[in-house]
Amino acid sequence: MPNPNVGQRVAANWELVVKTKPEDQIHADYWIFNQLSQGNGFVGKSGGDFITTPVEYGENSTVGSYSDLDTLPTNRVDVFDRYEAQWKEHAGVYVISDLEMDRNAGEGQVFDLRAAKLENLKNSIRGDLNEMFFADGTGNSSKDLNGLANIVSATPTSGTFQGIDRATYTWARNQQTSGAQTTSAFDNLRAAMRSIYNLSSNGISGDHPSFAVTTRTVFEGFEGLLLANERFTDKGTGEGAFETLTFKGAKISYDNDCTSGALYFLNPKFLKLIYKTGAWMKAHPPQRPVNQTGDFVVIRTMAQLFATNPRRLGIVSSIT
Repeated sequence: MPNPNVGQRVAANWELVVKTKPEDQIHADYWIFNQLSQGNGFVGKSGGDFITTPVEYGENSTVGSYSDLDTLPTNRVDVFDRYEAQWKEHAGVYVISDLEMDRNAGEGQVFDLRAAKLENLKNSIRGDLNEMFFADGTGNSSKDLNGLANIVSATPTSGTFQGIDRATYTWARNQQTSGAQTTSAFDNLRAAMRSIYNLSSNGISGDHPSFAVTTRTVFEGFEGLLLANERFTDKGTGEGAFETLTFKGAKISYDNDCTSGALYFLNPKFLKLIYKTGAWMKAHPPQRPVNQTGDFVVIRTMAQLFATNPRRLGIVSSIT
């Protein structure tokens, strides 16, 4: 005789629930997001029409030697200007109905559905912002936040950066060099890294890049070189397995969203994630439409990725 529905075995036994929290199958370790959303590169501001920073871009050209009663130049020299960028908005929504909440109550609950939806939304926001941080800001009709593809460009002699024409003004250009191989994979990587690290530094005793991010392929290629002057930190499981490397003191790791063939040398003193105070991943109170039995929760961010001095930022591009 066939089973009337699901059968005796299924009807007689509860399912064995191994974990009481959904196991994340999607979200990655968003390394660049983690680096930018903490420390002195994570800056809250109370508002304003634009995000700006004043810049000193030239020397006073009246300076020079003279003799006795020579006439000194008295022309006014402009040496200051500013970078400027617009705020960008970012948001996500989760919806939970009364039916979902009633089913998820009491003995019927395996995990808290509302809390899990909130956590999923926050992780989804982190993932979306992480992708934007590697893009050029033109996504979604230029509604996206600016990203490294524009701020630390592989073609820094062209385009407009935070209101400044890079083709005209060399001081608005980031550092860049190619890491393409000559004969074998990654044979030029170390030399290119040394060059960009030094170019991005402000002399020997000045500011230096503090961290770098690249792809997993390039990270593994660099790890395979195992230079004597690199230090290994945060040792993972198993001999020879490392989660983070350092190059001249700059911490290096990889991000799955990083641009193919790119390695960025960065410094949070000059690369800032600016957010509106009170509007960083801000969860708004649940809203309920008058004609639906459910809650809609918005998490909103108002922010922008902003560079105060692109000359102190660099990229090794086209790495093979």
